[in-house]
Amino acid sequence: MIALSPNNDMVMNDRVMRYAEHIEQGVQAMGQDIALRSAQRISAYIHLLAKWNRTYNLTAVRNLEDMRVRHVLDALAVRPWIRSAGHLVDVGSGPGIPGILLALADESLAVTLIDSNLKMTRFAEAAVRELAIENVTVLRSRVEEVPASSFDQAISRAFASTADFLRLTCHLVRPGGEWLAMKGRLDEREQQAVADGFICRETIPLSVPSLDAARHLLIYQREAQL
Repeated sequence: MIALSPNNDMVMNDRVMRYAEHIEQGVQAMGQDIALRSAQRISAYIHLLAKWNRTYNLTAVRNLEDMRVRHVLDALAVRPWIRSAGHLVDVGSGPGIPGILLALADESLAVTLIDSNLKMTRFAEAAVRELAIENVTVLRSRVEEVPASSFDQAISRAFASTADFLRLTCHLVRPGGEWLAMKGRLDEREQQAVADGFICRETIPLSVPSLDAARHLLIYQREAQL
């Protein structure tokens, strides 16, 4: 535990800054740009997540370098397909991944996190408060109990099957909107088991630096709107 003294605060700030530089390098390796302020705030978020994780077990990923790859870069790999200045809902967001990371990378993006888990949403609320993240809203609820809305996009990283993701969130996305399913290795049977009225418009292989695992983004729309 780091004592609350000026010297130790300075050491922690230096760690956050160095970690932010590594985030910048990883993002650039994916062919993207990220503002220094965004990288620093993401670094602060990950350090806060690591601190809480020692007590509350929010993620199985514990090493900071693994978090940089498996959480930060994995989440930001989908940025080219996120509508800037749009309204995004992250379903089953856990501690705020990918939603908070995408919001920190693009302050014009309005993000709503939905999760029913108390400890996950408590952490997300604390992160929003402590890091003054003004473009994130946290909802503690089952997704099917959230009132109908008109988000531009819905995203899911670890929420049930794709068919359930589409079925349970169909009331949240406006006409012409998109559903983004973040996946690892593709399961053809799951891809084919799409909820009625939806179609997979695009399957995009993703490359995450230093991650030796398959990653894909599947983009869905309502069939009638294609």
